[in-house]
Amino acid sequence: MSDISRSPVLLRTTVLCAGLLVGPRLLAAQPAPPTPTPTYRLDAAVADSFARAARARPRPATRALRVTAAPVIDGRLDEAFWREGTPVTDFVQRELNEGVPASERTEVRFATDGEALYIAARMFDREPHLIVPGEKIRDVSLANSDHIAFIFDTYRDRQNGFVFATTPAGVEYDGQVIREGEGGGVMTAGQNRAAGGAMGGFNVNWDASWTVATAIDSLGWTAEFRIPFATLRYQSGSGEQQWGLNISRNIRRKNEELYWSFIPRQFNLYRLSLAGTLDALQVPVRRIRTVTPYVLSSSRQRWDAGVRSSTAPTDWGGEVKVGVTPSLTLDLTYNTDFAQVEVDDQRLNLTRFPVFFPEKRPFFLENAGVFSAGTPQAVDLFFSRRIGIGDNGAPLPILGGGRLSGRAGRTTLGVLQMLTDRPSSGASGQSYSVGRVVRELGSRSRIGAMVVQRLATDSTADVNRTYAVDGRLGVGQRWTADAWASRTTTPGRDGDDWAYNTRVAFQTNVWNHSVRLAQVGADFNPEVGFMSRPGGYRTGEVSFMRLVRKPEWTWFKQWNPHTSYRRFEGRDDGRLQTGYWHIDLTEIELANGARFGPEYNISQEGLQAPFTIAPGVTLPVGDYTWGTLGFDYNSDPSENVSVAGRFDVGPFWSGSRRGGSSTLTVRRGATFSGSLAVEYNDVTLPQGDFTSTLQALRLNYFFTPRLFVQTLTQYNNQQNVWGANVRVGWLNTAGTGLFVVFNEGRTAGGFFDWQAPLQRSVFVKYTRQFGNAG
Repeated sequence: MSDISRSPVLLRTTVLCAGLLVGPRLLAAQPAPPTPTPTYRLDAAVADSFARAARARPRPATRALRVTAAPVIDGRLDEAFWREGTPVTDFVQRELNEGVPASERTEVRFATDGEALYIAARMFDREPHLIVPGEKIRDVSLANSDHIAFIFDTYRDRQNGFVFATTPAGVEYDGQVIREGEGGGVMTAGQNRAAGGAMGGFNVNWDASWTVATAIDSLGWTAEFRIPFATLRYQSGSGEQQWGLNISRNIRRKNEELYWSFIPRQFNLYRLSLAGTLDALQVPVRRIRTVTPYVLSSSRQRWDAGVRSSTAPTDWGGEVKVGVTPSLTLDLTYNTDFAQVEVDDQRLNLTRFPVFFPEKRPFFLENAGVFSAGTPQAVDLFFSRRIGIGDNGAPLPILGGGRLSGRAGRTTLGVLQMLTDRPSSGASGQSYSVGRVVRELGSRSRIGAMVVQRLATDSTADVNRTYAVDGRLGVGQRWTADAWASRTTTPGRDGDDWAYNTRVAFQTNVWNHSVRLAQVGADFNPEVGFMSRPGGYRTGEVSFMRLVRKPEWTWFKQWNPHTSYRRFEGRDDGRLQTGYWHIDLTEIELANGARFGPEYNISQEGLQAPFTIAPGVTLPVGDYTWGTLGFDYNSDPSENVSVAGRFDVGPFWSGSRRGGSSTLTVRRGATFSGSLAVEYNDVTLPQGDFTSTLQALRLNYFFTPRLFVQTLTQYNNQQNVWGANVRVGWLNTAGTGLFVVFNEGRTAGGFFDWQAPLQRSVFVKYTRQFGNAG
């Protein structure tokens, strides 16, 4: 956590200082600031020369100092051994100017005592009063603040890794990377450009047990990490290992993104095939063993036709984690509970197809990438929200289960088994089984297979299975090809039950193109997966993007003209189901992070059955084509007040629509943030007129990075429901601690027009991790 209250005489600064030894710690005056980095007058030719020189740099390497006494993790970097060795210093820009040396010096050192990996990082800054600390919440968006981030490729397969990062506010940020962060998912029409995320290639919800502390002083800011080896997965066997390593620093007010091992601007930190190395690292043969019990007390009330029923159950359960090997882990869970998880964001839906809601439950998020297969948000062959969550979003009782995941040599393994109890509706309990294997082939390539089964616990005839094979071929750094094929078996569905998908992508620092072809049979039915539309179609998608830079314009980042077309047609009759052509030739990104661009979108829909788009408004069978003018925008997201959103106006089906969405965000330092999101659509059709609205208010207060209050209040007029969620968290480690959660739902005619109550609940949950995870 940031600390500027201590005397500047106490050393919290660079590890290069000389001083007085006091026990294992160092007391010294602050060092002199480094010599300022020269500034460069850039034009296209000079910028290109820097980029070419950076690409020609050899991949760097460093080592961790072996120590006998662990440092105190306080962010002050005043241990004597932090003076030893040569620090990592040579950082170059990915943004804003590719390959240009950093404008501020960075020094990083590594050490180990055989139990954990320690990191000391000094981020010099000649204007420390302008450092952007960010919010004090775990896994906060790093793009909106200064930060330092590390990625470790512990298996040295150049595709998968672990990310650890922090900001000047001292937050813990961690995640898992698979396939170099390339999930290859599908954006939905009208989706905000940031909403798609990594599309399955990065799991920010993986929470490990580790420690970090930071401090801000007159020379910039510092960070000190302790990452226990027990919290990582790496190759079996003791002795020296070589890990892939890269380091990224962000200077937010300059929008300067720096890397130790140079990464071209079309890629990011997850590009492990371009990482440097952490050599001769001594790792222990130590297997994780933890027990994480919980106890839960709650009070729940429900109203059914105005009649209230109340329950006040007290419950307990927990999880056990055992390292079978240093690289293979067994997780067991009993009476699995997720009361502390934030509720889903409500969504407006004016399409014929289901809305995708992401997984938020910790047990299923850990190692989720192992079980990822298919096309994220389009055809997910395994979607963990099918376990323990009903179609209406209500939780279903999970008795327990287990997961075995990790590595054996160059092969990634995953086995998952979960059991759900019979719900109150009287339906059968379910058994869910998943098996996954992936073989890394090198050169960003792999091949894998998966099987998924849902089996009713009271009838072996009620069963659904999914079988799949998939693979990726990387050709150099520019070309990537993905493919998968899958078949399902469902009693009573004996028709076309196959699905296929292929995708080829080409990416450089000035071009970004892709093409996709897929086919899904009418009886393809992955019941433990997610499909954005029913089967019985084939689809093709092509996209082109150009990235244009003007390095001599200091206010300008890039111009991104791009277009894409996606078409769905019937598998048997070839009839158009959906077409979407996106044309955006004017998207501009500014150096401060702002972005804007008008766009034109052409939609096609072939209705083969009437579609009720709103109560009392039904569109008849027929073919529809319309074009809509849109505008997508956001201001500098690091400012105390920022705004983001989009609006659309023009024809819509057989009528017209005016509307859009906007989010206003307000911050006060690292302790408070709030946002108001509003979505509104005014639709006029020959079949009837209607409006759809959604309002969501978030308020967050962070006392420390581990003590917070978060609220989310939402109203959606499509369902006429108002909901409130209040969470108080006092975290210990790895997402454990004390949680107090309040939920309320009411029918409503507006955000402030509350009507009949639907449900109210209060949960108090305490969970604690015991064992050797750090």
